[in-house]
Amino acid sequence: MQSLANERPRESEPEKTQDEVESLVREFLATEAGFAQVYTINRDGFPVGRTMVAVARPNWDVDLVQRQVHRRIGQMRRNPKAEVVWVGSPRPDSINDRPHVYDFGLQIPRVVFIRGDVRFMEDDELLATYKAQTEHQRSLGLTKAPLRTPSEVVEELIGTVIEAVQVRVEGFGSGARSYQWSPREELS
Repeated sequence: MQSLANERPRESEPEKTQDEVESLVREFLATEAGFAQVYTINRDGFPVGRTMVAVARPNWDVDLVQRQVHRRIGQMRRNPKAEVVWVGSPRPDSINDRPHVYDFGLQIPRVVFIRGDVRFMEDDELLATYKAQTEHQRSLGLTKAPLRTPSEVVEELIGTVIEAVQVRVEGFGSGARSYQWSPREELS
């Protein structure tokens, strides 16, 4: 993990370890983050963002199960590069007392950026992913989404995995300090 030099150091606060940062990020994604913003690239080469449900896996890959009617599916097929972003409120102990350019008088929000390559799920992976996430949501009492049969899942939905090549997080350390790592490098 690389701690980026975008924060003037505080001698009184020790640097967090990768395990500490990852634990904070996983807790945030599991309990607070909610919807993500997913960015794909359109035909003109511009990033296009939209808000949707995105589920981070333990290896930092991201599952997207969505209806097949969206333009982003074509964008992902043409250019299989994507970024998923979750933004949340600042940590209660967030400090922004060393602004570099402008002082907005605000604390640093927590942000998780996962950049990666899009891979389309085969039907069996889509069915397993849909089933596991649906069971998880329903176990929490979240029952408003329609239940689909396996044939409806395959007919109506499409699954993609953003295979993470970079994770970057902000707001989980001291001040504006950010951290980034490459999960694929850690696996090799």
